[in-house]
Amino acid sequence: MKKGNLSINSENIFPIIKKWLYSDHDIFVRELISNATDAITKLKKLSLAGEFTKPQDEKYKIEVEISPKQKIIRFSDNGIGMTEEEVEKYINQIAFSGAVDFIEKYKDKANEEQIIGHFGLGFYSAFMVADKVSIDTLSYKEGSKPVHWESDGGLEFEMGEGEKSTRGTTVTLYLNENCHEFANEFRVREVLNKYCSFMPEEIFLKDIDADAATQIIESSELLDSDTVIENIIEPAKTEEKEKENGTKEVVEVEPAKEKVKIVKRPVPINDIHPLWTKHPNECSNEEYIEFYRKVFMDYKEPLFWIHLNMDYPFNLKGILYFPKINSEYDSIEGTIKLYNNQVFIADNIKEVIPEFLLLLKGVIDSADIPLNVSRSALQNDGSVRKISEYIAKKVADKLSGMCKTERDKYEKYWDDIAPFIKYGYLKDEKFGKKVEDYILFKNINDKYLTLNELIEESKSGESENEKDSVDKKSDTDESKVEDKEESKTDIFYVNDVKEQSQYVNIFKSAGKDAVVLPHSIDVPFISTLEMKRGDVKFLRIDSDVSDDMRSEDISEESKKAYDELCEKVKSALHNDKLKVSVQLLKNDEISSVITVSEESRRMQEMMKQYGMMGTDLSMFGGEGETLVLNANHPLVKELLSDSHKEYFDMICEQLYDMASISHSPLSPERMSAFIKRSNELMLKLK
Repeated sequence: MKKGNLSINSENIFPIIKKWLYSDHDIFVRELISNATDAITKLKKLSLAGEFTKPQDEKYKIEVEISPKQKIIRFSDNGIGMTEEEVEKYINQIAFSGAVDFIEKYKDKANEEQIIGHFGLGFYSAFMVADKVSIDTLSYKEGSKPVHWESDGGLEFEMGEGEKSTRGTTVTLYLNENCHEFANEFRVREVLNKYCSFMPEEIFLKDIDADAATQIIESSELLDSDTVIENIIEPAKTEEKEKENGTKEVVEVEPAKEKVKIVKRPVPINDIHPLWTKHPNECSNEEYIEFYRKVFMDYKEPLFWIHLNMDYPFNLKGILYFPKINSEYDSIEGTIKLYNNQVFIADNIKEVIPEFLLLLKGVIDSADIPLNVSRSALQNDGSVRKISEYIAKKVADKLSGMCKTERDKYEKYWDDIAPFIKYGYLKDEKFGKKVEDYILFKNINDKYLTLNELIEESKSGESENEKDSVDKKSDTDESKVEDKEESKTDIFYVNDVKEQSQYVNIFKSAGKDAVVLPHSIDVPFISTLEMKRGDVKFLRIDSDVSDDMRSEDISEESKKAYDELCEKVKSALHNDKLKVSVQLLKNDEISSVITVSEESRRMQEMMKQYGMMGTDLSMFGGEGETLVLNANHPLVKELLSDSHKEYFDMICEQLYDMASISHSPLSPERMSAFIKRSNELMLKLK
């Protein structure tokens, strides 16, 4: 029996590992399974090179055994195994992997991110959960002797000849008092599902303390590898049937069957050929949907998906799903799972996955992404940047291709994918340029249009009056500035069709169009779009009353009467900041509306976003509300005629509140006053 000290020129490494990885102490399962997978992979390569011949009836596998009674967890593989010299090299000397550098760099930084694998210390992650660790291994090399190695968690070890009789390696962890959870089958299964669901070698989990599970099979299905417990004769099934003469007889419906009760066949916990490893042409829609539900536990079907498959200049495979968002209450945060050769690394690593793509769900697998490195290293990794750019490009290509060749399908998906694409437009310059021409806008008639289509439609619908008014402008410096603004196409929008229904009706009656922008991301999106394009300006439909909504020009005599009414209404409402305007609107069913300038509204949105509500808009040069009274409506005509002086103030307040209700919800106090006043006005009709 050989004894010695591990070749680390420092004090105890294990307390540092334990403290350093405390938050992720289940990572040891991934590390030890990865080592077992590597051992099998190496043996397969030797077999291909003709240096090893696998027994015909043997299957490569990894076994994880737990014992709640003994408080142990054991990892076994039938891979390449190790000789005594190899144990000395790869275990005792910590694989020449920079352990000294590790100690020097991280002894004072115990909370840094996990990079054990980067230093080749994967095996030593076992000491995060174990007081004692033993290795039993037998090399594939002919004439090799089994080796037993153990350490109690210090720097000392014992190594000598072991008793293992089969090729491969078994690592046994004697769990410490705080980590007995890893001797529980359900807990270990949870960790295996987290890290090892798609490892390339079959993994089996067994509780060695539990009674063997059984299953019953047909005798014809019995395999040589099955352990038979008992033979079972299942009696024939019979039914009593009535004959034509009225008598009854017992008829055999199903013959007797010979069955066998066996020890339940082990079932691997992982899928060694996940869908992303296959070529897209080999995968059916049903398989994509089934994989999505299995991995993301989402009962809803995804809208569509992108299968990534690239071998050069870097290796990358994966599937990105566009999830269905049913309501505004659904979270639009997705999950992108990152793998290295089918070994799970982490969810949603922003250094690899473009931030805006994290709204999707999917898996990315690349051997070119380091398994265990710090995020700062990922940020500076050239291949990682290229992978990130490639993923964004493939998503943009998919969207543009769908819009060009499958417009109906693209429009069908648009309401669900719109927030994602707009977020990408804001966050990623290259992605934004690629998708800008394929961003759709749904108008108030439920028709979908690109921005260029909107601009063309707006230009073709421009009235002769608007053209004439531009031609009549004088060529002053001020008019040049105005001309520059007027060269932009106005795109009107609605952000709440129900709340702004009155304005939508005004627009429809005037033959004007507007687009629906219902998401919170739409305000920053249209601001960015205006800045990048320079040829459009977005205006909410309640921002102003345009010329084509008015029925006729106002005479000088009427203008004087209207101005007097405006002052009287302002006085009745006791609101100096409120602007009042009297207009002749085409739609004579509408008595009053509220307008707010687009600049003021966006300022309000910005202040709301940054918690500045209640700030005086005038300090930003913003404008307040304008109450527009329709002189074509009978109620406003009554105010102009001054025939109901005693009710004047009440009618003004009622017109203001009715306009406000169509603009935005009233405060509880104001709504109570509105209801009370409505009742009073109706009583006066008696």
